[in-house]
Amino acid sequence: MIRLKKILYAWISKKFMGGCSHYNDLRVRKSCRSKEQARDVFAAANVPHAQGLIFLNPFKAIKFAKEVGFPLVIKPNVSGFSRGSYFPIENVRQLWRAIFLAKLWWPYTVVEQYLQGNNYRVVVANGQVMSVLQRYAPFVTGDGIASIDQLIDRENAIREQMNLYPCISPLQKGQQTLKFLAKSGYNLTTVPNLNQQVLLFYRISLAPGGVVEVIDKETIPAVNQTLFKNVLQRFDANILGIDVIMEKGISTDYRQQKCIFLEVNSRPYLHMHAFPRYGEAEDLSIHFAQLEKLNIQQTDTY
Repeated sequence: MIRLKKILYAWISKKFMGGCSHYNDLRVRKSCRSKEQARDVFAAANVPHAQGLIFLNPFKAIKFAKEVGFPLVIKPNVSGFSRGSYFPIENVRQLWRAIFLAKLWWPYTVVEQYLQGNNYRVVVANGQVMSVLQRYAPFVTGDGIASIDQLIDRENAIREQMNLYPCISPLQKGQQTLKFLAKSGYNLTTVPNLNQQVLLFYRISLAPGGVVEVIDKETIPAVNQTLFKNVLQRFDANILGIDVIMEKGISTDYRQQKCIFLEVNSRPYLHMHAFPRYGEAEDLSIHFAQLEKLNIQQTDTY
């Protein structure tokens, strides 16, 4: 059985976790595996988080929506890279569809309140804030002249010149993009106004063309940094990738704004920190040197 688990984990790591870190032991990784576990820890530590529940029966999610209201987010209880996540969900029809699609990834599903705001990945390691990225869904910015089709080509050319591939993906023009644009009455021939930002997909993920921006850690208030460090301590981890949404932004005291901690990642994808679309990639070698000195147990066991 142990040998089988190692083979399975090796396959999972190769298929889905290329570029992810390996600096936590099995005990920590198990404690971070589901959204429910993270939410329980957040609640115990008074860390702001979304009201939500885990469900197998879809009617529990419908009842939750009636009690809490929209917008909501649906996501598998166990997943990564935003796979199977759907947001913002604004009505019951969208909710039913999202439940069905999310359950293709995992039978137990999360429904949570959704906050429109600034989305961050905060990596905390060895008791320090190691790196902070702001994450963006795929988009183009209009100039009043070029069509969305031309703007996509222009942006993809910039990404290629910056050598962001294959870590960052090109913007897409397929059915996924066309359907999403159509919801706003747009198509590839639409000419956005000057400085108008047009979303090409809702998901904040690298696969459909999302990008990241390096945030200067010096701009983050001490109270916010302390909160992130406390989360690392609560999970007794060497490193965590913490996903958080802040209404006003990470440079504002979290107590003075709406703020939702989403989940923690015990094997954060660190490769993307070297390939920001905006800002300068940081030299994280000091942090990596410290992490490499750790004696991690059961790295090959899921």
